[in-house]
Amino acid sequence: MSAVHRIVVMGPSGSGKSAVGAALAVDLAVEFIDADDLHPAANVAKMSAGTPLGDEDRWPWLDIVGQALRDLPGGGVVACSALARRYRERILAAAPDAVFVELTVDRDELERRMRARAHFMPPALLESQMAALEHLGADEPGFAVPNSGGVLEVAGRIRARLDEI
Repeated sequence: MSAVHRIVVMGPSGSGKSAVGAALAVDLAVEFIDADDLHPAANVAKMSAGTPLGDEDRWPWLDIVGQALRDLPGGGVVACSALARRYRERILAAAPDAVFVELTVDRDELERRMRARAHFMPPALLESQMAALEHLGADEPGFAVPNSGGVLEVAGRIRARLDEI
């Protein structure tokens, strides 16, 4: 594994980005950033009200996400939905060495997880997330990992894949 990794753990709401990303960051001994914490207040208010974000809402936020990832001197892990290729390209514009790890989870399981937690993203927005989701392409930097099993187990599978890069 190279000395510095900039990793985006991605997927729709409820896929486990924050939990797996935080565990992976601990394993790699790098910083962890939850991109949810970087949303402007207007975005959080919009989602809390059950209104999906549009690209015009996402662009400034994705620029901040990319810059935050780029500015981590020792590398790091960012949990960010990065649902569409154009969003991943926006992050790559700021952090060209980023690697994306898509957590794959069955749609029914996503809904179950969303209903079981307290978060500004209501379960009603799951459909908009699924509609926006463009799975990681074979020509994009990264790979998909099923988020099944324990958090540490999933983080370990990601670490093993990163060690192959």
